[in-house]
Order: sequence, then C-alpha cells, then structure tokens
Amino acid sequence: MADEQVTEPQNTNESNPQATQPAADAQASATSKPAESAAVQTPTEPQAPEAGAPAAPAAPEAPKDDDTPNASAPAAETPAPSAPAAPAPAKPAPKPHVPSPLAFAKKPAKHPVAAPAHTYSEADVKAAEAFGRVDDKGTVYVREGESEREVGEFPGATNEEALTLYARRYLDLKAKLDLFATRLKAANIKPHEIDESIKTLGEETASPAIVGDIAALKAQYEELKKAGEAKKTELAEARKAALEKAIKERTAIVEKAEALANSLGENTNWRSTADKFRSLFEQWQEHQRTTIRIDKPTADALWKRFSAARTTFNQHRRKWAQARDASREETKRVKEEIIKEANEIKDSTDWGATSHQFNELMDRWKAAGRAGRKEDDELWAKFREACDVFFNARQADRDQMSSNEKDNLAKKEELLKKAEALVPVADEKAAKKARQALADIQDEWDQIGYVPREDMHRIESRLDAVDNKIKAVEQAAWQKSDPEADARVSSFETQLKAQLDELDKQIAAESDPAKKSKLEAEKATKEQWLNAVK
Repeated sequence: MADEQVTEPQNTNESNPQATQPAADAQASATSKPAESAAVQTPTEPQAPEAGAPAAPAAPEAPKDDDTPNASAPAAETPAPSAPAAPAPAKPAPKPHVPSPLAFAKKPAKHPVAAPAHTYSEADVKAAEAFGRVDDKGTVYVREGESEREVGEFPGATNEEALTLYARRYLDLKAKLDLFATRLKAANIKPHEIDESIKTLGEETASPAIVGDIAALKAQYEELKKAGEAKKTELAEARKAALEKAIKERTAIVEKAEALANSLGENTNWRSTADKFRSLFEQWQEHQRTTIRIDKPTADALWKRFSAARTTFNQHRRKWAQARDASREETKRVKEEIIKEANEIKDSTDWGATSHQFNELMDRWKAAGRAGRKEDDELWAKFREACDVFFNARQADRDQMSSNEKDNLAKKEELLKKAEALVPVADEKAAKKARQALADIQDEWDQIGYVPREDMHRIESRLDAVDNKIKAVEQAAWQKSDPEADARVSSFETQLKAQLDELDKQIAAESDPAKKSKLEAEKATKEQWLNAVK
C-alpha cells in the first residue's frame, strides 16, 4: 500500500503457493493477496533458514496490485519447528537476475522504502483486531457480518503480529476514505478527481484483505460516493454560474467596443478612442487569463464581434488619416502660396496699403487650417520672417517720423504764438489786416508737415480759434453793409410795431384777468424782439 510500505523479500520461484521447498535457500516470506506483498511493512521480517534446516512454505510471486492480497490461495502446511533436520539436497543453480532470500538477508536494500505515513493508537489497532482471528497455521480471517472469510496468512510470525498487520491495513484503507472525505471539502477539487478516487476506493473496499469493521468501511464508502456525486453537482452548478458570469463580463467588454465603433464621427478624438480600444483589449486578455474557460463557440462568437468593432474603428481611423493627410497637403500648398505673396510685398514702403495686404494674408493663413505641427511651425517661421521684414521697416520709418514730428510740433507752436497775437481785432479794417497775416501763417503751417498724433487736435484747435475770432468781426461788418439785410430788418420792425399796437387795444378791451395777463406777457416778448432789431 502507498501509505505504509514494507521491506519484504521477493519470491525467487514461480511456484504454487501450496508447495513447500526443503532447499537450503527456501523462501521465508509471508503469503498474502497480491496487492500487499510490495506495500506493507511486516512487524518482523522473516529470515531465510540455514542449510539443512526445515524450509518454510514457498511464497507466491509478488503481483502488481498493491491493495488486493491473494485471499483465495489455500495455506500450505508448515513443517513443525521441532522436525529433525534432513540432509540438504543439491542446491539448484539460482537465476542470475533474481537474488535469493539469503542474499536479501545479507545485503541491505539499495533503495530504502519510505517510512509509514500513518501512526495509529493501540486502541484503534485493537478495535480493528477484534474483527479477525488467526488459526494455528497462521491463516488470517476477518468477520464480515455473520460469516468470516480468509484474507491471507503470515508464516513465520506470531499470531498477534499477523493480526496487527492486517488491522493496520484496515486503518490504512480507512485513512484513505477519511482523506478523500477531507478532499471533497476543498474548493479546487475536480470532477475527474472525484470519479477516479471513487473508482479506486470502490475497488479497494470491494473485498479487501484487511481485518476490521468492513461493514462500517463500506458504509463510509457509500456515503462518500453520495457526497462525491453531490460535490460534482455542486461543481457543475458553480461552473455553470461561473461560465455565465464570464460570458456576461466578456460580453460587456464586447458591447463597450461596439458602442465605441458606433460612436465614430467627425468629432471623434481618435487618439483617445484608440487608447480605449487598447484598454478593452487588455481587459479581454486579462479576462481570458483569470476567469473560467468559455466554450469555444461562444468565445469565438464574442471574439468575432470584438474583432469586428476593432476593424470598424481601424477602417474609420485610416480613412480619417487619409483625409487628414490630404487636407494637410492642401493647407501646406495654400500657406506656401501665402508665404510667396508675403515675400513679394515685404520690401514695400507703401505702409498703409501694404499693411492692409498683410492683414488679408493673415486672415487667409488662419482660414487655411493646420498642416501638421512640424510643417506648421516651419511654414509659420517663413511667413513670420516676411512679416517682420515689412513691419520692422515700417516701425523704423515711424520712429524716424516721430522724431521729425516732434520738431514740426515745436515749429507749429511758434506759429501759434504769432497767430494768437493777431486777436482781438477792433474793426473791419483790423480784421482784414489780421486775415492777411493769418493766411501767411497757415501757408507756413502746411509746409511744416505732420506732428505727433496726440498733439494734432490740440494745436489745430488753437489755430481754428484765431481764425474764428477774425471771421466773427468780418461777418458783423458784412451784415451791416448788406442792403437786403437792412430791408429785412426794417420790414420785421414794422410788423412788430403793428402787432404791439394791436396787443395794446386787446389788453385795454379785455376784462378777464387771466386772458389779460396772457396778452401782456405776449406783448413783453415782442417788445424784446423789437429792441433787439433796433
């Protein structure tokens, strides 16, 4: 057995177990069922007899099955230990490839067997021994129900040692059942492991060569068999639930990919969307590694959907990239044309018109779009260079003009002093003389040129004020000498006098105080007009 191994000498002859061999190298091993000859440690290992001593019964060849001793082989009669020694017959030539039991006794085994895996209490062993007995010939029997059956024999050992050996085998088999019961509680047990264990334990408990409560052992096996089936059902249900969960999770990944594919449009952020698809693919791979294996048809169908969504994205992104590249090429062509025009006018000194042209070129540049970061930076540097040539030249000219304008301002302020000295004028003759002098000053003013923009209104207003004062005197003199104006004044004066006479009559005839007061106010107004005309 695997749990408790022994060192037993192997049989050197393929003889009938009932036969005895009186040779000097006769075998002295225990006779048991085939499964136990290579797996169970005997309490006392039998030694081969010396030459001339009575030989023990020959043991059968060790079979391959470790757990099924040969219970059907009848026990061979063993010569009494007190029998007289017989002359040793001629020793047959041993087979060269099989050592004799004597050689086993003299030479240590090259491959020591592992120590027993279990130790049992004396009480457990005695309780198992209560179900068996050993007869005078060393044959071991076990009581099973109302009957008993032979399970093996252990020649060369005491009855107690033989019974203990088979009781320990019972405890070994029970330990296997207990171990399987514990294993059934594990979460990582597999259905095929349950089937294999139940099959193996069923074979071992069918007709075991052991001494112990076999009925309880078989009952325990039946309970474990039921528990195994229940565990398989539980595992199947758990696998079904895990499979449904895995399919649902992977379907969610697929649906996210399909939603991304269906949302593609002109405003799609392709880099961000590519990152999302990459993340979903990593989730897919991680899900494959960490979850239950999905059946191939379902997995293939889900992968087909996921792959189709990725293909849709890749196709749309490829079309977008092609359109983007074409647009960038057109933008590059337009901006190169703008740069060419800017270079043609950058040396112009027609500051106003050229400034307007550069503004138009800038508007066209903004409307052209982008040609890619690297290309845009290079094109903008060329356009900016042409602009700088013109605008720097214009600024230099303005700086020069600013210096000249300050000089012109000083000259015009001197002329203002002369002009302001011409007023006030007393009469028409003085006004004519001042007008002549002001005309000379204005001619010199115009020849001086521009002044700073911020001073222009101030000095122009002062010169206009001098002109207006002279003009007022000239206007008054002209009005006095104008016959038409005199006629218009005389006619208006006559009308006012007639209206005042009429008002006097109405006031004298009016008895109503309110109306009379109103007429008097009207009369006062017309009198003021008459005084102004005079």
